[in-house]
Amino acid sequence: MSVLTGETTTKASRPVGSLTRPLKRKGGRNNTGKLSVRGRGGGSKRKYRVIDFKRDKDKVPGRVAEIEYDPNRTANIALVVYADGDKRYILAPRGLDIGHTITAGPDADIRPGNALPLERIPLGTLVHNIEMSPGRGGTMVRSAGASAQLLAKEGRFVHLRMPSGEVRLIPAACRATVGEVGNEDHSNIRLGKAGRMRWRGRKPKVRGVAMNPNDHPHGGGEGKSPVGRKTPMTPWGKPAHGRRTRKRSKSNAMIVRSRRGR
Repeated sequence: MSVLTGETTTKASRPVGSLTRPLKRKGGRNNTGKLSVRGRGGGSKRKYRVIDFKRDKDKVPGRVAEIEYDPNRTANIALVVYADGDKRYILAPRGLDIGHTITAGPDADIRPGNALPLERIPLGTLVHNIEMSPGRGGTMVRSAGASAQLLAKEGRFVHLRMPSGEVRLIPAACRATVGEVGNEDHSNIRLGKAGRMRWRGRKPKVRGVAMNPNDHPHGGGEGKSPVGRKTPMTPWGKPAHGRRTRKRSKSNAMIVRSRRGR
């Protein structure tokens, strides 16, 4: 494997052992062993890379040693070696390269990879790995090519335009990382064959109309036959289109403008 720089990975060897954890495959089953997600199973064996989402190592400069592939996420990760010898993985933002120096804290410069409170970031800046509550660690805008834009500051809150177009209030004391998440070409990858989906632990999907009636409400009939109901149904007989199934979240009160423009 060739060693490249920039937005591609630069390391073909194994990850840092102290920053990995065992990752048990669950095959789509919950803690009671019941199948809760269909079409999961198999796939390549992986190790979980421990990512520093909190970015709480203030005022300690770190040098980017490697840009690595992470099988557990769409974004690449960067191995940062800090001045005190500590090593951590972070999400690799666009433009971050080997040898670059990053820092965290309220006085950090506005450069890709630096993390600081939202109240200290200028308006119009693109950010990622955003906290929803101070000290919790980044939980939003972490996938490849994603970024949010800082629109306004209003008292204890800031306005952020999310990748979906939604405008949301976030506490100004929450931290975010400057820049866009790298590996933005991930969405253009063509898998090319069914086997690559099996490597990822995704099994083939079977259409409901191809099943027997005891397996799916759409099943049965002679030859090819239509659904035969007013609305498509889930395998458990619930309407598949039109009925809302998500519960209202407390964080919905922080939405200024929804992603649907309302």
